[in-house]
Amino acid sequence: MLIQSMLKYLCISICLLFCSVDLLALPTNDTVDIAKPKEQYGHQICVGVDIFQPFISSTVNYRTGYEFTADYYFKNDVYFVVEAGWGDANINYPDLVYKSTNNFFRIGINKSLFARLSPKDWDMGFVGLRYGFASIQRSNATYTVIDSFWGNTTGSVPAQELNCHWVELSGGMRVELFKGICAGYTIRGKFRLNNNDFQLLAPVYIAGYGRGDKNSVFDFNLYISYAIRWKRKGDSPH
Repeated sequence: MLIQSMLKYLCISICLLFCSVDLLALPTNDTVDIAKPKEQYGHQICVGVDIFQPFISSTVNYRTGYEFTADYYFKNDVYFVVEAGWGDANINYPDLVYKSTNNFFRIGINKSLFARLSPKDWDMGFVGLRYGFASIQRSNATYTVIDSFWGNTTGSVPAQELNCHWVELSGGMRVELFKGICAGYTIRGKFRLNNNDFQLLAPVYIAGYGRGDKNSVFDFNLYISYAIRWKRKGDSPH
């Protein structure tokens, strides 16, 4: 229920952002026949690191995760995005013991909801779409079934290599704090595509995705980024 509520909140937030843009575009009595802003030119690559996942990892003792992002401004307020990282989980319960590690990447686009006001304006509120892939290695797992009447039973589950495929709907904001130094957040709703592959002891944590035993999850990233910008000969404001 919590995941469903969060995903519902994400969808409502994205819809409200779209509505805000539409309202801003409506004419008023004081503004008639305003020309459409010209497309602002310029090139930008922005690279960043997520500081939220390491914070969460510091508050729990069973998993770690690291995520990085890079995006390139294409045109018409569209950004191409590549994200990657790695992580692990170390489960050491009285009745279950195993380890897992994985690497992941995500590719997709962000679409800014607000037109740039000038060539120096790179602040954005956006919605996005991603495809994600993770390669996972889970060690041999040992388990104990505790039964006070018949006695405890110990067994094992063989090690397994898994692939995880998912799609994401995302939304967020990014602002420039100082020249080239940016901060922003991304809210994500993730939907796994190959759920049948996770019937046998799914890893409790998959870096880049989240809970391995869930078919859909909600996630959040908080990024600190650095932007590299340049112009090329022949660039025009159109």
